[in-house]
Amino acid sequence: MFTFNGKSKDVTVLDATSLAVVATLPVPDKPEFAVDDGAGQIFLNIESEPGQMVVIDSRHLTIKATWQLPGCNSPSGLAMDRTHRRLFSVCDDKVMAVTDADTGKQVAKVKIGEGPDAVAFDAKRGLVFSSNGEGTVSVVKQESPARYAVVSSVATQPGARTMALDSAHGKVYTVSSDFGPPPAATPERPHPRPTPLPDTFVVLVVSKP
Repeated sequence: MFTFNGKSKDVTVLDATSLAVVATLPVPDKPEFAVDDGAGQIFLNIESEPGQMVVIDSRHLTIKATWQLPGCNSPSGLAMDRTHRRLFSVCDDKVMAVTDADTGKQVAKVKIGEGPDAVAFDAKRGLVFSSNGEGTVSVVKQESPARYAVVSSVATQPGARTMALDSAHGKVYTVSSDFGPPPAATPERPHPRPTPLPDTFVVLVVSKP
């Protein structure tokens, strides 16, 4: 098992049977979402400015490479097209960066909504979904492994940044609530988030009519 630790800026590897720590891998900055390619590699977004991506050899428990993500600040969500070896990072400044998983070279940059957090790739339909805190889901069509185009921006609800994909039925689920004002700032939390209001939690379903 791999855990990605924001405060200590490292990756902890545990034996799944005994839960003993077998390795600790330092990374350049705060780790965010990660994906594996099913062939012994884990790709990990690093939430720096500019953004970075770390490649982990999951069999030898080493860092294989660290790639720069040009024009992609603070990448969070990460998804992968395993067939065409493409990685999708959603970033600040309304950017989705597409990276070649073999070379680390940037293939494309796509304009998405503000405040993304999660991203998912629907291989069956050739679509990439980005859930954005502004209250939209950006739908990006993979026209080819090198060409991507936004086909829709679906209105959801402000704060709906967490997402899950049901690829069998072509549905995306995201969640949010109504929010009150944020609490007062503290040294531990200099930028507190708005407070969710009781009994307003909703699950939003995005699909074709």
